Amino acid sequence: MDGYIPVLTVEGDNLPEAWEKACLQTWEKGIAISTEYDRPEDPPSRDATMIMVINDPMAEPRISRAFPGGLDDLEVYRQEVVDGVHDHWINPDEGKWTYTYHKRLFAYEVEGKVIDQISYIIQKLSDVPYSRRAQAITWKPWMDPATNDPPCLQRMFFRLVKKGDGYLLNMNTHWRSRDGWKASFMNIFALTSLQDLIAKKISEKMGVTVSCGRYVDISDSFHIYGSYYKDFEKFLKTLKLRSFAERTWTMEFAEPFFEDGRKRLGKEKEQA
Repeated sequence: MDGYIPVLTVEGDNLPEAWEKACLQTWEKGIAISTEYDRPEDPPSRDATMIMVINDPMAEPRISRAFPGGLDDLEVYRQEVVDGVHDHWINPDEGKWTYTYHKRLFAYEVEGKVIDQISYIIQKLSDVPYSRRAQAITWKPWMDPATNDPPCLQRMFFRLVKKGDGYLLNMNTHWRSRDGWKASFMNIFALTSLQDLIAKKISEKMGVTVSCGRYVDISDSFHIYGSYYKDFEKFLKTLKLRSFAERTWTMEFAEPFFEDGRKRLGKEKEQA
């Protein structure tokens, strides 16, 4: 309908399946709308509100070959989010980064306090497995609206559900805005890695098995920018020409490339 942003829902058994479906659905059913980053010659983006359900975020194959980036880059980004390896790059006074997701989640600063939201989530669910209060936020309304690149991730929600003698850790993430093709795969890969880490930490505290449950990814604006339509069309051709197995990689295959990413980070640290 005119004037309405479509609400699209996709589901996949693993990360690459759900991500491919989300990109394809946005391309086919998203509305045409301009963005604040468009150049005069760019066509409008394709945009939708997207709800992506991944039934088993740790299931193999876990990696799409089509995500724009190298496997070493994927490991570096995972460590940015989970381990904070680039938190020291935050320096808005010098025109550098204004935030990292790791810093906002593990060391959220407000009124002179530093809050580790992830530690709170782990402790809260370990103490009260059925709690609905295990969440973390990123947004800082007193500073983020004025920046050129405010956080896309807004909130994370976690809840345990009993399964046999243990639990499954279900996670939702809520996004303000999302580059569907060039950013969302790496986002989800890193955050589901964090989901897995949190599940393991809760398991240690409770003394029972805690595994990753389903992951739900909600984007208010999931978009494909007009500036890279030609590149995206190559991705669409790949979907038609290659089988799912030919479009994906396992974690085992990726490990040597991840090691290259770790070495890269090691050299960065030496030169710092």
